[in-house]
Amino acid sequence: MEFFLPIFFIFFFGILAVWVFMAVRGISQWNKNNHSPRLTVQATVVSKRADVSHSQHPTAGDASGAHGYYSTSHSTYYVTFEVASGDRMEFSVSGSEFGMIAEGDFGDLTFQGTRYICFTRL
Repeated sequence: MEFFLPIFFIFFFGILAVWVFMAVRGISQWNKNNHSPRLTVQATVVSKRADVSHSQHPTAGDASGAHGYYSTSHSTYYVTFEVASGDRMEFSVSGSEFGMIAEGDFGDLTFQGTRYICFTRL
């Protein structure tokens, strides 16, 4: 039993440290985006992709899964734009924006740091 307590605290504080690091990194990126200028540039859509994640949850709420499981999925959509200089930028977009944008579209891309604002076809 003396072996269990130090291992428990190592894992607990390790997970806590990762969680704090991720939170600080997210807040830092949010703050950096807020202080970045809002830019509008002409760009071409060069690719689109969707990242779908699946998870299973116990039906009756018990961790054993004795009553079965139900599945959920979540999609994150990304669009890659190319500007006149040849640089490419990938942004996460909403599902409705993803559906309205097609590869090869040309227009005005508005963004702020790593935050996608909108794309207007010309």
